[in-house]
Amino acid sequence: MGDHRYAVILAGGRGERFWPLSRAARPKQLLALVGNRPLLAQAVGRLEGLIPPERVLVLTNADLVQASREAAPELPPANIIGEPVGRDTAPAVALATALVKARDPKGVFAILTADHVMGDLPHFRETLAAGMDIAESGDYLVTIGIQPNEPSTGFGYIEQGDDFSTVRGIPFKRVRRFVEKPDRSTAESYLASGRFAWNSGMFVWSVPSIQSALQKYHPELGSKIDEWALAAVQPNFAEQLAESFATVRKISIDYAVMEKADNIVVAAGTFAWDDVGSWPALERHFPADHAQNVLIGDATAVASAQNIVYSQGRLTALVGVKDLIVVQAEDATLVCHRDHAQNIKELLATLREAGRTEVL
Repeated sequence: MGDHRYAVILAGGRGERFWPLSRAARPKQLLALVGNRPLLAQAVGRLEGLIPPERVLVLTNADLVQASREAAPELPPANIIGEPVGRDTAPAVALATALVKARDPKGVFAILTADHVMGDLPHFRETLAAGMDIAESGDYLVTIGIQPNEPSTGFGYIEQGDDFSTVRGIPFKRVRRFVEKPDRSTAESYLASGRFAWNSGMFVWSVPSIQSALQKYHPELGSKIDEWALAAVQPNFAEQLAESFATVRKISIDYAVMEKADNIVVAAGTFAWDDVGSWPALERHFPADHAQNVLIGDATAVASAQNIVYSQGRLTALVGVKDLIVVQAEDATLVCHRDHAQNIKELLATLREAGRTEVL
């Protein structure tokens, strides 16, 4: 039964909120932001003992294929596939379905992401294995919800309904609905209710189940799966895909399928999980000094508090400042108030308009 199990890791993000360390040619998933290996390598490594490397696929940007192969050398090079253009998660899922179908029409596969940090790995693997048990047992779309520990406005949420089953000790519930990122008061009400989980973006399903769902709810994509599966075994697959993939619309899998389907079950993901979305997230993974400064690399702070400093190859010193993010990269320095970490993408747009492509 386990011979039909696969994992597809989505590794196509640009990680712009981690500029200036993250660049177009070396985005977040290829950096060792947390731990001593690139995040992509960590995503592959946490599948050890559950899914063999020959059945782990990575979808990334076409221009990052070689760098991704170097970051995850334990995978066969052919298992790292480039999307010709970014089209969000629904087209990526459709392509993943086609790639697994080309190898195994009965395949059951997980959709995972390359830029999460996780702990309690045995529990994560058991949760994933339980989801695969359910996906093999019938026409179900399985997702993993994360137990929220704060009223975050940065994640979508999943409202859980009736009990579905307990598999390998992991409880699963029916899904009532997916909801978009809420405002603060709504997030607080979600947390207080106990019915809501964070939408982790991790899914498990069989090839027939997700293909059927895409054909039903987003036929433009559903109709591409067999075309791409046939092309995947051809020597000119990259050329065929480049022509076809560019024609599909940008849409997330949540909008395309998950907000519409009625056969979704959610696992209670109680392992440690962090999507490491921007510089302030590093506080959760590095020790702070007595003044709550997080100093990574060659950095020091005097009469300063609650700063995050990441300094490569040279000393960065802070005196008398508070609540700053300071990042020293090889050819660029970022100084940002911690409350504006999400505005780094706007900064990059300004640099792009100014023609400063050499620092992007």
